[in-house]
Amino acid sequence: MSNRTIGFTETVLRDAGQSLIATRLPFDKMEPILSELDKAGYYSLECWGGATFDVCLRFLNEDPWERLRKLKAAMPNTKLQMLLRGQNILGYKHYSDDIVRRFVKASVRNGIDIIRIFDALNDVDNLKVATEAAVEAGAMASGAISYTTSPVHTLDAYVKLAKEMQAMGVSTICIKDMAGIMTPAEAYDLVSALKDAVDLPIVVHTHCTTGMAYMTYLKAVEAGADVIDTAISPFSGGTSQPATETLCVALKGLGYEVNLDEPLLYKIADYFKPIRNDYIDDGTLNPISLTTDTQCLNYQIPGGMLSNLLSQLEMLNSLDKFEEALKETPRVREDLGYPPLVTPTSQLVGTQAVQNVLAGERYKNVGAEIKAYCRGEYGKTPAPINPEIREKILAGDPIVEGRYAETLPADTFEKTKAELGDVARCEEDVLSYIAFPPVAEKFFEARTEAEERKVSYSITKVEE
Repeated sequence: MSNRTIGFTETVLRDAGQSLIATRLPFDKMEPILSELDKAGYYSLECWGGATFDVCLRFLNEDPWERLRKLKAAMPNTKLQMLLRGQNILGYKHYSDDIVRRFVKASVRNGIDIIRIFDALNDVDNLKVATEAAVEAGAMASGAISYTTSPVHTLDAYVKLAKEMQAMGVSTICIKDMAGIMTPAEAYDLVSALKDAVDLPIVVHTHCTTGMAYMTYLKAVEAGADVIDTAISPFSGGTSQPATETLCVALKGLGYEVNLDEPLLYKIADYFKPIRNDYIDDGTLNPISLTTDTQCLNYQIPGGMLSNLLSQLEMLNSLDKFEEALKETPRVREDLGYPPLVTPTSQLVGTQAVQNVLAGERYKNVGAEIKAYCRGEYGKTPAPINPEIREKILAGDPIVEGRYAETLPADTFEKTKAELGDVARCEEDVLSYIAFPPVAEKFFEARTEAEERKVSYSITKVEE
């Protein structure tokens, strides 16, 4: 028994929705419950970053920065948390250091308290600038280990990474198990090793995809984990996180301190039940996303990547090649130096596996992103890329020396600001455009049109 306090990060406003309903929860559907979420006693509320930024602009016709300001105003008592892809910010390619710094500072200025920073390759060079900027801006930087297993992903390697993150100034270390493949024993060993190696709180993040998450959290907590990521029950399970209420009750019963208001949790759950049902009714929430899928344990393919593979093959009328593509995925991953399968490397590996299977010849067709990866634009790979494969893909193209971000122009912000002119009303608009140019452009146009319609409607009303 223990009287240690275990903190809970609630993911319903970000990762749970991203995992189950493709991040389609608009602000007006979350707004009525925000004051309750703020009073529930969470360690933090993950509510921004990841895919939320892109989806707000692209599908929900919302300004992500405005959403963040409204979230902060509605929840002033709880730390707001975002997920940042290191040098990729919230996009799928690397940005120059000045853009990373500006984006981080703007995120903190608009309401973010904790920035969880990860890199798809666990390359510390891709974490440094964002971490420094977060600390300078007065936020907590949480250094995230992208968890995977391979011959090179050893306990020693993870401990070394955590020590390097601590030296950079992170406030916490997060084990980010995006595929839900970390077994209870692995969680116990890794958390124990990290607790011995660094003097920082340890956060654990996993998904229920393979059915192990509850056991994994229990062993992680036994080993000394300080915070776990959970989702309120209607948006828990399957490709999402374990249920908040369930773990609250379970850990309290084992003698741990949990500062959550249990009756309030049930009220929050009741609020989200009909919302979940609406997404089931309209087909956004596929019941398959709520089931247990053990393919991950075989092939290490996260749930989102699995559905991507299926949809790619479906579009090409090649669903009969699914098993073959599944088996090809770990082979491609080995060729490419065992990258953890998380955005954007999961897309790169999955797409290449499909290409190899459809062409009937490995690496006959290769996309620009894989070439960029092999040139070193994404950073240092965990193990060396197979030299023969690299040569076949690059065909003599030069390899990047040092940090790729340092080769990018440092005047992007000022140039973009000048190009946009009056279309960009603030620094945040310029950053939105730099992150997602065509998507932001469409959003700005729609925003102007909506305002003009409003004005015209008001004038008509006055004339009447």
